[in-house]
Amino acid sequence: QALADLKGKTEDIPCVIGGEEVWTPTVRYQLSPFNHAHKVAKFCYASKELINKAINAALAARKEWDLKPVQDRAQIFLKAADMLSGPRRAEVLAKTMIGQGKTVIQAEIDAAAELIDFFRFNAKYALELEQSQPLSVDVSTNSMVYRGLEGFVAAVSPFNFTAIGGNLVGAPALMGNVVLWKPSDTALLASYAVYRILLEAGLPPNVVQFVPADGPVFGDTVTGSEHFCGLNFTGSVPTFKRLWKQVSENLDRYRNFPRLAGECGGKNFHVVHSSADVGSVVNGTLRSAFEYGGQKCSACSRLYAPDSLWPQIKAKLLEEHGKIKVGDVSGAAAELKGFAAQRVVDGIRHCGNWLLIPIEPSFLSTGSLSPPQPLCAPPFSFFFFFLPCVSLPRSIIQESRSILRNAAGNFYINDKSTGAVVAQQPFGGSRISGTNDKPGGPHYILRWTSPQAIKETHVPLGDWRYSYMQ
Repeated sequence: QALADLKGKTEDIPCVIGGEEVWTPTVRYQLSPFNHAHKVAKFCYASKELINKAINAALAARKEWDLKPVQDRAQIFLKAADMLSGPRRAEVLAKTMIGQGKTVIQAEIDAAAELIDFFRFNAKYALELEQSQPLSVDVSTNSMVYRGLEGFVAAVSPFNFTAIGGNLVGAPALMGNVVLWKPSDTALLASYAVYRILLEAGLPPNVVQFVPADGPVFGDTVTGSEHFCGLNFTGSVPTFKRLWKQVSENLDRYRNFPRLAGECGGKNFHVVHSSADVGSVVNGTLRSAFEYGGQKCSACSRLYAPDSLWPQIKAKLLEEHGKIKVGDVSGAAAELKGFAAQRVVDGIRHCGNWLLIPIEPSFLSTGSLSPPQPLCAPPFSFFFFFLPCVSLPRSIIQESRSILRNAAGNFYINDKSTGAVVAQQPFGGSRISGTNDKPGGPHYILRWTSPQAIKETHVPLGDWRYSYMQ
């Protein structure tokens, strides 16, 4: 029913500044990625002036929000999680499916399960952190106050996971920060739904400003503010590097050293040992490489197999990939939906550098996917993120872990590269894949606090001299 309600509909989405809807003359459209004739959202772009207004609105709310007990802040996110798991579940799933091209299972994994887990486990970790206090002695009491950062945090979220957007905003806000949220243009529909749910759950209007905007305009404006204190980012390596450079160039104007947290891309690959189970390798690789069209952060894009197994693996891969059903996202049997953002299609048409990617014609038999064609791409891109070793025997696992110790933020053994679960496999890449702050783990929230150690002495100091001096 939720999918049917969205059919042919275009939702108007404003900027939300200081709790007020702002309708700007600059508008953009989010197109359904598998049906560009369907404009799923018409949304307003914020100008530099409006972004500065959002900064001021956020700063005005900072003190009161930061002083609110963490127990009260946590209750808001726990209520939002309950809403996502109950009355608002179908809405957010449908908007993720239509707006981001996800099948029902992929939307469920993302916009329901993962986002709910982020809100609930972050609340759990924040409450546990509050109980983590230093030792006290008879003459003095010691305590730790986990304050929010002084200023505002900018959250820049990606297109591929509704849950990531919710967490990029939710984790800093939970810890007492005020946030400017720039959602992806190609995930506006679901992102706005999550934002509305947070407000309905009790989040004060000024704590999070909803600011769709042109990327460079948003980046230039927020990093140019003296009150900028943090960036929570998921996206491309070039964009994160650009923002990092802007921060470094503006360092002298800031009141604090900003916290920069970023998750970027990776050329994730499977390494297959000669003793591996071929069926397990093929099933794990197909699921990792092709579910959600290979758009997951940890999707497998390379496979290294020994000569002794490659003929079997290749034959089985070709056999099984022909069974993948490509269809409308509303079909329960569909494993994959063809999709592309309009800007990608436009970019292909005007590309100057060409890389011919051969693709099996049988996999492109439907009208939803384009036939084989040259695509824009850099000549090389090696970003080590996940290095899952599939089906390794125990005898060489330790050696592999030692050799690849610094090459991966997440290292999976006898498993596929996708499928990190909140509180089970905290997620993050190292090297140029990101700052590896491990969202989904207990330590992530520490990135968004400025701890204050307090010592209260109960016995007056009787003499300035030490005992040996008397």
